Amino acid sequence: MAVNIFMEAPSEEEITIALKRDFAHKVVVKKTGLRRVYLSCERDTIHSLCKYLHGVLNFEQASSVCGVDWVDHMQVVYHLSNYFNGVMVEITVDVPNDDPHIDSVALIWEGADWHERETYELFGIIFDGHPKLERLLTPQNYEFFPFRKSYKLRGQE
Repeated sequence: MAVNIFMEAPSEEEITIALKRDFAHKVVVKKTGLRRVYLSCERDTIHSLCKYLHGVLNFEQASSVCGVDWVDHMQVVYHLSNYFNGVMVEITVDVPNDDPHIDSVALIWEGADWHERETYELFGIIFDGHPKLERLLTPQNYEFFPFRKSYKLRGQE
């Protein structure tokens, strides 16, 4: 097993090489750009991938965690930042509509706490292991999620 060496400010190329080495068939590097790396992974990989990005590649902040409703499935999008070099990693993870669960990263980055709560509140995506997954603004007794495309506004049929 390879020993993971901490990298304070890895380049886009170094990030790509490290991920291909340590997450060979679990993470897809979709493309890279100036200070950007675009990834996708399965939902059972997200927690270990995020621990790796934080602990080995020095991504100190979860800049955003948000949901997307593609009608046939949901998606969680993560934007993670490394302050030393300004590189941002975007990770997309598909989540099925009939089982909208994904592991929480709030214990890796405390700043992800409210992002995950907001995504739960608006899309109904459940972040397993979240320390306090409950609604922020809408009443606790709401049984719907207003950013889902299946949600009908008042007056719509």
